[in-house]
Amino acid sequence: MSEAPKEPAKTPIQNGRWAAPQEPETITVVLNEQRVDALAGSTVQGLLETHPHPGKFPPLAAIVNGRLRPLDHTLVSNCRVKTVDYASKEGAMVYRRTCTLLLCETAREIDPDLNPVVGQSILGGYFFSFKRAGVWLPKAGPGLLRRLKRRMHEIVDEDRPVRVRRVAVEAALQHFHGIGAWDKVKLLETTRRAEVQWASIGAYRDLILGPLAPSTGLLQKFDLAPWASGLVLRFPTPDFQIRPRFQSESRLYDAYRETRAWNEELGITNIGTLNEAVIRGQVSEVIRIAEGFHERKICALADEIKARAQEVRLVLVAGPSSSGKTTFTKRLEVQLRVVGLRPVALSMDNYYVNREDTPKHADGTYDFECIEALDLDLFNDQVLRLIRGEEVETPIYSFPLGRRIEKTISRRLRPGDVLITEGIHCLNERLTVGVAREQKHKIYVSALTQLSIDDHNRIFTSDVRLLRRLVRDRLYRNYSAAQTLKQWSSVRAGENRYIFPFQEEADAMFNSALVYEQAVIRTYAERFLLEVPLDDPNMSEAYRLMRFLHLLVPLFPEEVPQNSILREFIGGSAFRY
Repeated sequence: MSEAPKEPAKTPIQNGRWAAPQEPETITVVLNEQRVDALAGSTVQGLLETHPHPGKFPPLAAIVNGRLRPLDHTLVSNCRVKTVDYASKEGAMVYRRTCTLLLCETAREIDPDLNPVVGQSILGGYFFSFKRAGVWLPKAGPGLLRRLKRRMHEIVDEDRPVRVRRVAVEAALQHFHGIGAWDKVKLLETTRRAEVQWASIGAYRDLILGPLAPSTGLLQKFDLAPWASGLVLRFPTPDFQIRPRFQSESRLYDAYRETRAWNEELGITNIGTLNEAVIRGQVSEVIRIAEGFHERKICALADEIKARAQEVRLVLVAGPSSSGKTTFTKRLEVQLRVVGLRPVALSMDNYYVNREDTPKHADGTYDFECIEALDLDLFNDQVLRLIRGEEVETPIYSFPLGRRIEKTISRRLRPGDVLITEGIHCLNERLTVGVAREQKHKIYVSALTQLSIDDHNRIFTSDVRLLRRLVRDRLYRNYSAAQTLKQWSSVRAGENRYIFPFQEEADAMFNSALVYEQAVIRTYAERFLLEVPLDDPNMSEAYRLMRFLHLLVPLFPEEVPQNSILREFIGGSAFRY
């Protein structure tokens, strides 16, 4: 049989005329600081074949001109490309996102009606509870956990490709309607995108909000551990190891679950339901009830302290950056007065050592966050003397001068008075080693959001605090968004060292997150993030945050109460700071 004649090669049309085919355009790619000449249309993955990733671990994605992209991203013009692996924050996020997709696919393979629902970050991973046909399972038994773990490892060994498609929103809505994924339906109905991306490693499809690893074979290390009613999908440590054991975080879990219950009572558990409330004009009631939950909790904490009034003489409030410690403390002082106690504020800022005595980092910069930056001996001595009823001359520290000034403040505790102070080290026993434990009441404050994007995409609690800080810094501290983003990794390192290890030592926890706050924060943060230069080293983080904020319907701040913790960051607070 003779071959069919070949069709003549088609040529492009320019200005209504046939034009000769053009040669592929050559572009310049700075790949991991190495100049590479490539053809337009090349992918990052293709370039890695001749210019391998320099990291310790396999590449998972790439930052292309400040934006995190998958490895199959097509390069069409001159650009700078940095590939990322698990050792980087961006790479770890890609790994975790892909592991979550793996868990969802595996659950649907085992039981098409089984749906893992993501919760808080805890124990080095993500907590998941389970629904079957829309009904919560009271407990994920050991049999289910074993089946999930075994099948997940089998899919990793199969090294399945992770397929990502861009589809019209209408097609995605039809699909998610069909499987009863109402969390995703509400999210898509309240956004105005024309297209979305979904991914699959089998039959199951899920919305994705960032790049994924190219194949399941890269997910070599993870673990499933039973916890409460569900399980924790545990991820490797930064050196890519799974810790054999992990510490208890029961108090933290209880704080999360309390907030989750608040959200469920409000009917606002994900961004789709929040957006719907904003669009329908129902958010005023949401704000009032959310703030009411906060007030009720603060009242309960004041009652706890009152019940221990015979022994408690010192209330210590600790929490990470932008957790709302200052406003919380002021509101607690009000409620302590309501129950008949007189709070006496003692500022930790006045107990810093002189600048020349401040410890330094390895690079020679001052380490103001370490506990040795405080005069522990003076603080303990004066607190003990105050508790004994003595009059004390407490210091005043000048940050511009870097030392204490001569002026002091006279203080004495009367019967019914209670000292109250807040600071990052307040849960650390070293700070108040001279005070008997029964004389102290420790409270941990943090923004532990339980609002999720949808059932499988969580909002990072650290992002809530970062956005708060970014807005406050830009409005009131003369710091640009780029400067705040640059400092954030150092802030987080200090928290991991000085705050989080002590959080379970608290007598009580207060979750300062508000279910509606991201919609208000968007109004400010989106504008400030646009000021980050395109060539700034933190552009990838700014871009990631803007993509998240775009999911939210913006909410104007007029209805936020003046005593709200959110006012500490957006302004208009009834308190003075």
